[in-house]
Amino acid sequence: MTTQAPETKIVESSKIACDGGDGALGHPRVWLHIPEDTGYVECPYCDAKYVLKGSEAA
Repeated sequence: MTTQAPETKIVESSKIACDGGDGALGHPRVWLHIPEDTGYVECPYCDAKYVLKGSEAA
């Protein structure tokens, strides 16, 4: 059995919403803030990684 790696998304805003992206199969919508010092944040539900465009993490 293989597990799929969490998705990485490049975003242009430091405030983003994540709902898992699978409609009814996703998770509750959460608002996440990307800190300037790291340039990325991970969703606590689905582990998707959001990277701020232009940051060192990108």
